[in-house]
This record gives sequence, structure tokens and C-alpha cells, in this order.
Amino acid sequence: MPKMKTKSAAKKRFSMTAAGRVKAAQAGKRHGMIKRTTKFIRDARGTTILSDQDARIVKKYMPYDR
Repeated sequence: MPKMKTKSAAKKRFSMTAAGRVKAAQAGKRHGMIKRTTKFIRDARGTTILSDQDARIVKKYMPYDR
């Protein structure tokens, strides 16, 4: 049987933790920072762990990254 393919877009945007959870960048920080509050910008630093429902979708896209 042929190998399954990894979605290139998912490979670039998500990574897995050692416990198997999906790590992603915080949303809403690409542009328009003027209208965002300082608290929002501060809280949206770094990365976040995806919810279980979203992680299930991403794991389908990355079959070998488990």
C-alpha cells in the first residue's frame, strides 16, 4: 500500500508536543494591531494548544507526526 501524504500547509503551521497534542501560533496577529488592545497583543504571544476537536482534524493531515 502506498504511503499517506502529509498536507504541506499543516506541516508549516502546526507542530506536535511530546504528549501528542497539537501546538499552533496564536490567531489574530497578522495585521491590524492598531485596533487591538495592548492586553490582547500581550496575551496572544507565543503558541497555544489546539482544542481536541481541532487537533483531531490536524492529526488527519499529518499522519506520520504522532
